[in-house]
Amino acid sequence: MIYWLLPLVVVFSLAMTALLRRYALARSIIDIPNARSSHSLPTPRGGGVAIVVAFLLALPLLVWGGLLDSAALFALFGAGLLVAVIGFMDDHGHIAARWRLLGHFCAAIWALAWLGGLPPLQVFGFTLAMGWLGHVLAAFYLVWMLNLYNFMDGIDGIASVEAITACLGACLLYLVGGADQLIWAPLLLAGAVLGFLFWNFPPARIFMGDAGSGFLGMVLGVLTLLAAWQSSELLWGWLILLGVFVVDATFTLLRRLLRGERVYEAHRSHAYQFASRRLRRHLPVTLGVLAINLLWLLPLAVAVVLQQIDGLAGLLLAYAPLLALAWFYRAGAQEV
Repeated sequence: MIYWLLPLVVVFSLAMTALLRRYALARSIIDIPNARSSHSLPTPRGGGVAIVVAFLLALPLLVWGGLLDSAALFALFGAGLLVAVIGFMDDHGHIAARWRLLGHFCAAIWALAWLGGLPPLQVFGFTLAMGWLGHVLAAFYLVWMLNLYNFMDGIDGIASVEAITACLGACLLYLVGGADQLIWAPLLLAGAVLGFLFWNFPPARIFMGDAGSGFLGMVLGVLTLLAAWQSSELLWGWLILLGVFVVDATFTLLRRLLRGERVYEAHRSHAYQFASRRLRRHLPVTLGVLAINLLWLLPLAVAVVLQQIDGLAGLLLAYAPLLALAWFYRAGAQEV
């Protein structure tokens, strides 16, 4: 076993983020605060490239060590790299939304081709095999995951904390669910994000940028589908672990759609953004997400994997208070 790989990934990501910060400052790749920003100081962006490079370089070593199969490698590497490149180009200039979306669907289709699409799912004791409809839904799921992660990367540390806790939580699910062979990919992703978090923890010294946030959303989505091929309970567990981001982003999107707003335009109407303005700081919100993930979502995900509760029932139970929080913090409401 190549246990030395995890600390190497963490150190590599930490060092590369420092270099990217210097590069962003030298090239004036800076987020300047405006009326739709959640930060008040000009801050370099693009540090998420360190996460991308650290994780993608480590993946072939997992295959070499017999800890990841080649199909998973091609799915994660190809889809993640394409999304990261699109995000990197958008960070340095601007790509029209329709072309970004086309690229995102190409990445999703690539991943699904290697994974075999969406497997049959267990729902309340019944097997649900959706065939081609399931594969189409899986493509939309992956595209939504990468975009919602981009939407939710709006305050210091929140996207990093979400990724780390979801990945480490999934590692625990694999241990209790007898799927030890799946542990390494999320473990190394958590390590890559941890190195970046050193620079992104409130108050952030560099932002992730679209290259990093979109990459994380796509890779986390692919990891959930990889888990689904092992067991439906693991898929439900992953969806529970990612609940804070899924609920806030989806609730906000639907509310803005119902109001007829252009949902692709920048805004500050997510629940976490309203919460950070109400509390006047980013840190309490980021730590709040950490607490919800560890104290509420993780125990429910473990219960689902241990089959102490049905997967869909556990998901609905997990999301209920998150929906209440989204409503309380006015997710999707018009900004005043």
